Amino acid sequence: MTYKSLEHCISELQKKGEVVKIKKEVDPNLEMASIHLNEFREDGKVLFFENIMGTDFRAVSNLFGNLQRSRFIFKDSLDKVQQLIKLRTNPKEAFKNPIKTILTAFYALYAIPKKVSFPSSFIEKKIEDLPQIKCWKDDGGSFITLPQVYSEDPNNPGIMNSNLGMYRIQISGNEYVKNNEIGLHYQIHRGIGVHQKNAIKKGVEPLKVSIFIGGPPAHTFSAVMPLPEGISELSFAGVLAGRRFRYAKKDGYTISTDADFVICGDLYSKDIKPEGPFGDHLGYYSLTHNFPYLRVKKVYAKKNAIFPFTVVGRPPQEDSQFGKLIHEITGKAVEKEIPGLLELNAVDESGVHPLLLAIGSERYTPFKKTKKPQELLTIANHILGTGQLSLAKYVFICDEERAPSVYEKESFFTHFLAIVDWERDMHFYTKTTIDTLDYSSDKLNEGSKVVIAAAGCVKRKLSDNIDFLPLPSNFSNGKLVSKGNLIIQGKGDIEELIVFLQKQNLDGIGLITLVDDSDFVSKDFSNWLWVTFTRSNPASDIYGLNTRIVDKHFSCDLPIIDARTKEHHAPILER
Repeated sequence: MTYKSLEHCISELQKKGEVVKIKKEVDPNLEMASIHLNEFREDGKVLFFENIMGTDFRAVSNLFGNLQRSRFIFKDSLDKVQQLIKLRTNPKEAFKNPIKTILTAFYALYAIPKKVSFPSSFIEKKIEDLPQIKCWKDDGGSFITLPQVYSEDPNNPGIMNSNLGMYRIQISGNEYVKNNEIGLHYQIHRGIGVHQKNAIKKGVEPLKVSIFIGGPPAHTFSAVMPLPEGISELSFAGVLAGRRFRYAKKDGYTISTDADFVICGDLYSKDIKPEGPFGDHLGYYSLTHNFPYLRVKKVYAKKNAIFPFTVVGRPPQEDSQFGKLIHEITGKAVEKEIPGLLELNAVDESGVHPLLLAIGSERYTPFKKTKKPQELLTIANHILGTGQLSLAKYVFICDEERAPSVYEKESFFTHFLAIVDWERDMHFYTKTTIDTLDYSSDKLNEGSKVVIAAAGCVKRKLSDNIDFLPLPSNFSNGKLVSKGNLIIQGKGDIEELIVFLQKQNLDGIGLITLVDDSDFVSKDFSNWLWVTFTRSNPASDIYGLNTRIVDKHFSCDLPIIDARTKEHHAPILER
């Protein structure tokens, strides 16, 4: 099915019984978000809000709320997109089934955007006319949560060299001039940042920016698709939609003629104002910081336009389903790009960027009896030099021998903790970049990374129960969250704990995590993943028993990750 509009897609989903129409008046201040969160928790349906306080427009959420619905939305193009990606990463595929390859290649014609006339049906509106949706009680204002932010490279202009990204847009609150200014929160490693830098360097400010909202679902999804540099998101949108991306030019701005709303504005290098707070996808508030803002020039809307939105928070949420669909579309594309990488999982429960699990080959010295990480370190460096994978904070990588899948997360950690050599296998990167939304460091965008690469034979037999563990005062409630994976609760001095534990028998333990609440963390393995990897900065929060530094390499007998809440951490999202 080729959807020419968001409304067309909603209509088809309604025929399948996948849409709940909400006809009563709803408040965009927290109420809509609350309804959405409840529906998503129940693996629910698309929510179509027909009567929103303060606006004449309708809104839709939870469109991508589960993978089955996304498969239905893209059912006519998904296999063709997958085939095109396979052809790009492995051209030999073309010879295996030439007829299918030719048909797929014809589908690629949709990748060429089509220039059309500016729609006469578009009407001019103001920012205040849009649904003013506020999702969390301490958010700094209303936000657009599913924007498609379009920009072009001044050094290489043209629609095929554009960037379409999803960066949250604050449309009210803080110091923004009503209707004239909106916050543009773009993080590190984003294409629009390259475009703005080139505009400054070339002296061609302002950078003209368009924000598309709505349109065919393929357009929204394309804005989050991690494409290699040089491949246009608009081309991908056309192929996924099974319909060429339609655009027009007006007053120097690019207009998506299929979008429900288009905001046009100018981005100047010196224009920054406080943006946030915003309840974000790691499960915490993204705090108030100075970010660029857009000087709004025009706001266009279709007649009867529909405003799509989502609510992000501690994963999993609707945006987690984007990740599942991306994985389904790309398959082993990343693994094929990195020699020796066999499997990779950016762990959603930990907020994606904080934690990567990987399996790789270890082929450098197959003639040696004792296997140790060598090629694995090369692979890890390649991972950290690849696109947004460079934002990863913890990378656990092991060789393929006996390793369970990285998607069997508890089993993977059990295997890993059995074979890791803590004297040899930890490798830190200090004073480097981390995700903008990660507050485990006390500095924005700056923190540390650690690669833990393990290979070879089993080093320890892990305990599967812990009857009694003596602990010093201010520490208690020692529990195993998985085999050999010990958590301890406490507010005391970690050095005191280290001195005490160094005198205990911990032979069956492979890792210790210090937490605020052992009962909560041990309740579910996903709780441990979330707490441990969102609340720790490797270089400052990894300690150890019997630590040593040799040739500037840190090692220990047994590491302790301090994942307790600290003063510089952002507040947890609570409804």
